[in-house]
Amino acid sequence: MSVRTTVTLDDDVVSRVKSESRSRGEPFRDTLNDLLRLALLSLDSTPRRRKLSIKPTHMGYRPGLNHDDIASLLEYGEGEQHR
Repeated sequence: MSVRTTVTLDDDVVSRVKSESRSRGEPFRDTLNDLLRLALLSLDSTPRRRKLSIKPTHMGYRPGLNHDDIASLLEYGEGEQHR
């Protein structure tokens, strides 16, 4: 069963669908329906999440370095002209 309805499409969307329709050699209506189906199917699927893996690295101990003093840490990491 198909339903006839009026939809206002933006110019860029019409252009893309017409271009796709020409490349497929199909009517505009069929191409538009296929593209809508694909878009609706993609809404149903959950996005694949990549597993985050963090590998710790021992940075060593720096005698005389105060981890509570941000200014001294910046000076150590970026030099005296860090500002």
